[in-house]
Amino acid sequence: MTPLTRALHRHVPDAPRVDLFYAPLAHTVEQQLARATTRPLVVGIQGPQGSGKSTLATALTQAFVDVGARSVSVSIDDFYLPHAEQRALAARWAGNRYLEHRGGPGTHEVEFGTRVLGELCALGPGMSTRILLYDKSAQGGRGDRAPENQWRRAEGPLDLVIFEGWMLGFSPLTDEELASTHDAALPVVNDLLRPYAAWTRALDAFVHLDVEKLETIVGWRVDAERHRRERGEQALSDDDARDYIERFLPIYEAYVPRLHARPPCDVFEHIVLGADRMPIATFV
Repeated sequence: MTPLTRALHRHVPDAPRVDLFYAPLAHTVEQQLARATTRPLVVGIQGPQGSGKSTLATALTQAFVDVGARSVSVSIDDFYLPHAEQRALAARWAGNRYLEHRGGPGTHEVEFGTRVLGELCALGPGMSTRILLYDKSAQGGRGDRAPENQWRRAEGPLDLVIFEGWMLGFSPLTDEELASTHDAALPVVNDLLRPYAAWTRALDAFVHLDVEKLETIVGWRVDAERHRRERGEQALSDDDARDYIERFLPIYEAYVPRLHARPPCDVFEHIVLGADRMPIATFV
């Protein structure tokens, strides 16, 4: 067992998950990290809500720290618009189901996220930058930006930056592809997706977590909100959670095939997950 695998086992109690999923992926990242010289390696992790992206990113970050690689993980969720700005966006595009709540293209402060990624990659010895925090339990589970005194601080220099998000790496559809969706709400979202290319350009390697059936995502989100309620946090009801996630399924259907056809990085790993969030197929 390698030091990296032992480190993963220290942080993740589920041994099969480590041995069959996290460790092979971690060693792929380790190989890429050995090639990085002038700046931190930036690894993107994309997958549907509830697929375990944050858990995976945290486990990898902790394990790499344990073996001496200075690492930090960041989520695109950190860059959601404040609640008031999200409501203003929804009012501007009233009737567009993709923009009514946080989640889809246009509901993030992309420029802010790009700046933070750049700062993380430029950190030298003795330098630091702050990473904002988004509180999903605020506003009755609709979410809002957390106060600045709760934001994290990253210390430089860094070796590895893990950037994760459910729509990371998605790219705009062509007019022909857009027309084939027969979705009147999608053109606005497609235009709002264009600035996100700045995030994609920052990536050196990419991990795409996929699912066999989109219906699986709905159950994952309902379970996640139930767990928040069990912890005493504000969270969505089962019906609201189901409504929230189902409105984004057409975005998966529209953009994931394009992600498969045009991977955002030369280093691209495609992992299909079962309902238990364990790999059932891997494509490199």
